[in-house]
Amino acid sequence: MSAPKMTRRSALITGAALPLAAGIGTSTTATAGGHSVGPANAVQNTFSLGEFQVSTLLAGTRTVTDDPQGTFGMNVDKETFEQVSRENFIPADQTQFFFTPTVVRAGEDVVLFDTGLSAAGTTAALEQAGLSAEDITVVVITHMHGDHVGGMTTEAGDLTYPNARFVAGDVEYNHWSGQNNETVGAKITPFADRFEFVGDGASVVSGITGMAAFGHTPGHMVYRLESGGEQLMIMADTANHYVWSLAYPDWEVRFDTDKAAAAATRRSLLDMLATDRIPMIGYHMPFPGTGYVDTRPDGRFHYVPTSYQFML
Repeated sequence: MSAPKMTRRSALITGAALPLAAGIGTSTTATAGGHSVGPANAVQNTFSLGEFQVSTLLAGTRTVTDDPQGTFGMNVDKETFEQVSRENFIPADQTQFFFTPTVVRAGEDVVLFDTGLSAAGTTAALEQAGLSAEDITVVVITHMHGDHVGGMTTEAGDLTYPNARFVAGDVEYNHWSGQNNETVGAKITPFADRFEFVGDGASVVSGITGMAAFGHTPGHMVYRLESGGEQLMIMADTANHYVWSLAYPDWEVRFDTDKAAAAATRRSLLDMLATDRIPMIGYHMPFPGTGYVDTRPDGRFHYVPTSYQFML
């Protein structure tokens, strides 16, 4: 079949650097070889992984011009940061942030990984993927930063996903529950009795397994998907930028609670993904957030975004 046409309006939407809300564009999908894949202007991207159906959801995006090196290259000099940026055709004085929850249809369960910045942004993308908030049966929180738990509740303070059970790491919850954190206090603590707090190796549903990936936060978790002989890693915030964090895993990131542990986790997980050629979804990777990891000399890595691999 012919590919979806990119209209002038679609192109403008694609290039917009504004937070996404419920009214942005219309997301369509193209079907090829039994797989459904969204075009470049979509706020959702759907594909098959074995018997699973996976959708990445663009719940928000924004441009930040406030000292990217102070966020992503704290332990490198200005000249190195600028040279690496130039080599990768990106500006050194600004960065584009993407916020990408993932929803997985796994048998009778519909599993949402992270809730985004707000309920409105995530549910709008969910609707484009053919789902409502009421359809979600499991919500998995990879870690408790605000851009991952902000959509737990509506503006009225009610649970956004009323029919779901909730899963989060026990180390993560134990840390934040003792910190008097405003976001966790508003978004997680009131619903703690609805949560199952899990550790390394926990099974969320059949084919979805949690893995400890501490450092970004004290209890940060990633999740391995396995179905029909295929695998995929939801790596959350293990790497926060496809160049300044993924390609250079030892560069310190301001958002990482334990910078040494975060760098060690990055290096270990990225090495595994590269060695085993496992595709991954990164919460802050350029949308649709799906790609592969390759190795480079001197202990570096390289992000290879997906193109048509999931259409085959």
